[in-house]
Amino acid sequence: MRAIGNLLWFIFGGFLMGLAWWLFGILAFVTIIGIPWGKACFVIGQFTFLPFGREAISRKDLNQKDDIGTGLLGLLGNIIWFIFAGAWLAIGHIVSALACFITIIGIPFGIQHLKLAVLALAPIGKTIVTK
Repeated sequence: MRAIGNLLWFIFGGFLMGLAWWLFGILAFVTIIGIPWGKACFVIGQFTFLPFGREAISRKDLNQKDDIGTGLLGLLGNIIWFIFAGAWLAIGHIVSALACFITIIGIPFGIQHLKLAVLALAPIGKTIVTK
């Protein structure tokens, strides 16, 4: 079922939003100082291409301890991210979700877009794991 969901997702919207994540990743890498954000963009971009069967969780919840991305620096990184890229990616996922909600078959894809929109707002300190 995951394979079918991922295939349909990839064809009907996941591909474009995954490319959007990668575009922001390339732009972040060009700035040199944005390399940590760029790396996160490529990881989340891969997740966006095939999201079913995986989920984004906090590294603090996974490891039961704080690290550089889950503490105060992570909060600062997420604020900077939100200003320069997060809001735009979230808007893209929300628009895609609304387009998916038009049909009954698209509702699970719309829900996934909304989850990715929330992730787009604050991705620093998150990791992708298999369900």
